[in-house]
Amino acid sequence: MTKPVRAAVVGVGHLGRFHAEKYAALPDVELVGIVDSDRARAEEIATPLGARVFDDHRALMGVVDCASVAVPTHAHAAVAGDLLAGGVDVLVEKPLASTRAEGAMLIGLADAGKRILQVGHLERFNPALKLAAAVVTEPRFLECHRLAPFVDRGTDVDVIRDLMIHDLDVIQHFVGTEVVQVESVGVPVLTPTVDIANARLRFANGCIANVTASRVSLKRERKLRVFQHDAYVSVDYDQRLVRICRRVAPPRPGELPEITVHEHDAGEGDPLRDEIAAFVEAVTTRGAPVVGGAAGLRALELAERIVGSLEGAAG
Repeated sequence: MTKPVRAAVVGVGHLGRFHAEKYAALPDVELVGIVDSDRARAEEIATPLGARVFDDHRALMGVVDCASVAVPTHAHAAVAGDLLAGGVDVLVEKPLASTRAEGAMLIGLADAGKRILQVGHLERFNPALKLAAAVVTEPRFLECHRLAPFVDRGTDVDVIRDLMIHDLDVIQHFVGTEVVQVESVGVPVLTPTVDIANARLRFANGCIANVTASRVSLKRERKLRVFQHDAYVSVDYDQRLVRICRRVAPPRPGELPEITVHEHDAGEGDPLRDEIAAFVEAVTTRGAPVVGGAAGLRALELAERIVGSLEGAAG
């Protein structure tokens, strides 16, 4: 494209506002429009960024090249589906949709119209995870903790699809084989859906993952630990710190091996800016997005299996 990429944001709640600001700050991008059910909110965001306010996302068709969809999860399929069918490339916030059927529908629309469909699994752009990815090759055991104090946001879905899905995406990306067994437990605390959950996942290659997510914790913690035959890797998503421990062969036969420990500060970075920039690049080059619809659907399908395991245990 020789002209700026024309972008819009549908849904400017807590996260959508940041999407709009990132688009407006990117070179070769024009933030054309903002859509929100609260027009006053839309105008509050749009005016300082020089964007127009649209009352309906369908009015964006033919006006923009791409759009972020940051509406509540239950509306992802309808809004993103309309945009894809109307020839607009879409970055949809996680989870891809409410159900795997809706997610598959979005992928089908994107494929049929040769549209870009990217899913907002933000941790893939975390500088600490990108640093760790250079070391993780054949994980045998992974442990994830994603804990947060309660906020009245994202509670239209359970904690599995709200928070844990970030880790489900990362784990499946690292392991790369099918999940063959799921065991889970979870309880609602402050909402009608599950607010704290744990899942134990067994993969076809024998790898095990233990994943915990809570949105009713007293402290915030977002960590990943990976064990493989030649290394232990610890990632602190929030602090952007990576610890890499490796086994070194003993200097003399009969002695125990040594362990080397290296700590890396991955730097602050701006994962959301990088995510949106990667989306814009895919829109421009027509290349595959970093986190495409298929990856988003895999994470959603696994989330549904975990929820099904919870319901089965409760029954």
